Amino acid sequence: MATAQPTLRLNADTAIPAVGFGTYLISSEAAPEAVSAAIAAGYRHIDTASGYHNEVAVGEGIRRGLAAEGLTRTDIFVTTKLWPGHPAWGDPPKDAAQTIAECEASLARLGLDYVDLYLIHAPYGGEKRLDQWRALLQLKEAGKARAVGVSNFNIGHLEEIRAAGLPMPDANQIELHPWSQKPDLRAYMAEQGIAPIAYSSLVPLSAWRSEPGQASSKTDEMRADGGAFADMAAKYGISEAQVLLRWGVQNGFAVLPKSQNSDRMRQNLDLFSFTLDDADMACLAIMDRGDGVAWATGDPSK
Repeated sequence: MATAQPTLRLNADTAIPAVGFGTYLISSEAAPEAVSAAIAAGYRHIDTASGYHNEVAVGEGIRRGLAAEGLTRTDIFVTTKLWPGHPAWGDPPKDAAQTIAECEASLARLGLDYVDLYLIHAPYGGEKRLDQWRALLQLKEAGKARAVGVSNFNIGHLEEIRAAGLPMPDANQIELHPWSQKPDLRAYMAEQGIAPIAYSSLVPLSAWRSEPGQASSKTDEMRADGGAFADMAAKYGISEAQVLLRWGVQNGFAVLPKSQNSDRMRQNLDLFSFTLDDADMACLAIMDRGDGVAWATGDPSK
């Protein structure tokens, strides 16, 4: 059984579990069982998004999991995300009213009165970005979200919010792993009190998104290059995934592993019974290759 995990502070009233269960690319058919199994395994944070097209099924899994474990709504932390629109894809940016309506729609799909964290999924709102952010602040004030933030925003996008005199996001969910460490962005976020949440922590593994239909920008050369993680895993008697996830939490990020295998679910949650030593953390620190690769269209923070 995984040891108790710490939480990371988002705002005065809200803390996020250090390890959450990601649901990207989990189908609506599989999500109820996967999410309920994750809750049974000990996960207390479930991450989804309107853009994943599985919120209804994720909500069903949350209800099943809570009932099976004798838990209540306040025992679980739920994140979902606004799809902001993307003009380059023929998808007009949402205005403030549409943003609020989309949050209400996500809550209805999830079957919840509120989410613990609501994020703008990407900085694709262009001239509507600030309107979308103002809408999120309204949602927080109305109790529809306990914390609000952004995802895939770079320093320029965050500076836009600061220059407008608006409260800064509670969190920024970004691709973070030893191959994409974003040190300048992380330093800026630390100065501004913005919590980092890491997604796609397992990019360096050869099996990451190796199935058909799981597109990314990861190259074949990258897929062949991951031996250091296997060596570290052998050293500690853990999995390569645990090495990468532990690197994240040891650096102060919340992480969002995803698996539909119950044994790996428990393994990915067990990150606090060991510590990567200073030599290995130093080795991982020099592996940075720059931009993220999780999106097939390129790093969305650019």
